[in-house]
This record gives sequence, structure tokens and C-alpha cells, in this order.
Amino acid sequence: MKKFKTIISSVIIALVLTSCGSSDQEEALNQLLPLETKKIESLHAPGEGRGEYTGPFTKFSFSEGKQVEDDNWDIAFRATQIIVNGGAKIGIADEPNRAGNASLSIVSNTFSEVLEAPVDERFKQDTDGVYALPTGNGNGWYNYSFTTHIISPIAGKILVVKTHNGHYAKIEILSYYKIPQDMSSDSQYFTFNYIYNPNKGDKALQ
Repeated sequence: MKKFKTIISSVIIALVLTSCGSSDQEEALNQLLPLETKKIESLHAPGEGRGEYTGPFTKFSFSEGKQVEDDNWDIAFRATQIIVNGGAKIGIADEPNRAGNASLSIVSNTFSEVLEAPVDERFKQDTDGVYALPTGNGNGWYNYSFTTHIISPIAGKILVVKTHNGHYAKIEILSYYKIPQDMSSDSQYFTFNYIYNPNKGDKALQ
């Protein structure tokens, strides 16, 4: 009888612990912050020169939703170049120090269909002589027309960023020209949609 009571007590304790565990999991899910959706229009990212650009990068933070001047940036723009706040300096002019651990992955899909960040192995950082996001016509985020001399974002190329402090965001670049568009002169202005997940480590993006 004593052994039977011990078994019953163990079962009750297990059920209580399981119930508590489920409750804790549900509570954790309920505490997740909602994803943040935003559109940035005409973020000016000037670069001097042609191809081999010079001048400061325009640094952007997803958590703040704007251009920043400190080291808490995630990605940075200069003309057609995009770098991440992780890895090492590429070796180009005027690039900022990498103070974080950001990385980037290119996903071929529509913006709405990128539901979560890919596996970690698909993310890349800037390194000596190599961009995480390849540069040049058709290699990364844009195509260049030798007829019209217009730079156009490649449809279906979504950038997924792991931020400098371990959050995830996805970006759809819409335009390289100032809004309202004047493609004759006002280039080096980025307009893009993004969704940022404020829950650290959570890969959900839709």
C-alpha cells in the first residue's frame, strides 16, 4: 500500500509540473512582442565617385527605425553598396568599424512569403575584400540598365538581416531614387519595406 501511495504521489507531481510547464510556455508565447512593419522613404545614402565610392555610410537601425550615428547600427548604405555591422572591414574607403555581430542572407521569394529567417549557415558577414551582400550589376540587390542608366531593385530578392544584437528583420528594396521619383538626377535614395522582430532570437518574419 505504501508503494502504491508513492506511485500515485509521483504521478500527481508529474501532472502538476507538466501543467505548470504548459502554462509557462503559453505565458511566454503570449508575452511575445508584435512584429514591427515599416516603410522608409528616400533614405539618402550618397557616395562620391563611380563604382569605387568614398564618403561616410548612412547607418540604419531596425529597432529604432531610422538612421543612427552611433555603433548600434544593423546595416549601412552608400550609393549601391550595403554593408552589415558584423564581421570585419572589407577594405573600402571610409567604412565604419564593425561593433556588432550582424549578418545577412539573400532569399529569393516575395516579401510576404518570407515567413521566417533561414538557417544560420545561410547568413554571411563582411570580411576582408568580400561583401556579405555582393555588389555589381545583377549580383546582389539591383540591376543596371546600360541603355537607360537606371538602377532597379531585382524583384524577388529579399534581404534577411540578423541584427547587430541578435534580432531578425527582412527588407524589400523598392527604389534607388528620391520619392517622388526623378530618375534623371535624384539617385542614391533608398526606399524599402521592412519587418522587424523585436523578440531576440525569434526567426518569425510574418
